Amino acid sequence: SKKANVEGLNSVIDERWSPRSFDSKPVEPEKIKLLFEAAKWSPSSYNDQPWKYIYGVKNGEGDYDGILSSLVEFNQLWASTAPVLIVAISIDKKKDGTINTYSAYDLGQATLSLVLQAHHSGLHTHQMGGFNGDAIKKHFEIPEGYGIWSVIAVGYLGSPENLTNEYMKNMETAPRQR
Repeated sequence: SKKANVEGLNSVIDERWSPRSFDSKPVEPEKIKLLFEAAKWSPSSYNDQPWKYIYGVKNGEGDYDGILSSLVEFNQLWASTAPVLIVAISIDKKKDGTINTYSAYDLGQATLSLVLQAHHSGLHTHQMGGFNGDAIKKHFEIPEGYGIWSVIAVGYLGSPENLTNEYMKNMETAPRQR
């Protein structure tokens, strides 16, 4: 376990970390639904909820391969073991058509809710910035006015031995530090 070991820290925060090794066990559809339900109930400016998520389930619902192919090569090596990939997207305009200067902030809060719900459900997540946002926009036909902020790998924790190289294995087993 990679605990932060900070006295008084909420256990969901204390125990959450971002692995690169995921088990091949599929994530139950009801758990996936709860991730997005947690994001939905996140606070947002004017309650606009300026976010969308695209997800793909390995060998299942959505376009998993389309998301995976957008990742940089290093992330593809390990993220391909995660059974679920999610793209986090902000909506840059409010419902009234004016610019929402808080959309990225609100997406961040929603994504943290999603991540903490995942941990509460026995899952692990790993958020990535190493992806090609233009490729995601083109592949999924995402119009102007939407921002691609992260791709999130989701699944059950796997063994570090499943990783393809020593560098990744060392990162996986190193102590959690700040």
